[in-house]
Amino acid sequence: MPRPTSYSDHLNDWQLLLTALEDNEGNLPQLTLQREKLESFLSQALARVNTQAVHTAAKQVASSELAALIEQGRKLATVLRASVREHYGSRSERLTEFHIQPFRGKKKPAVVVPPVYPETPAPAE
Repeated sequence: MPRPTSYSDHLNDWQLLLTALEDNEGNLPQLTLQREKLESFLSQALARVNTQAVHTAAKQVASSELAALIEQGRKLATVLRASVREHYGSRSERLTEFHIQPFRGKKKPAVVVPPVYPETPAPAE
């Protein structure tokens, strides 16, 4: 039988073990205390699985609410930046206070100077 690796594998394995122990309780009375302890662990683990599922669902709801808030806030921030740019003008350095890049003109293209090669005399014939 393969070794259990996930939580659900362990819980299923414990359930099968407990069922077998209960079926053979008359032959194994010395294991009653440990069986009861494992039953307690199984019930606590199942309760934690249920709690985890509730938190996962709550996390998904909170994540979707956060995504909606971020989207609304992003749109409002865009409107506010446009309003600030309209108020101060697109070239004002005051825009940097609002983390907006002021328009500073286009960069002039670099002038490429062709290389000057020394003239070589024509070969003598």
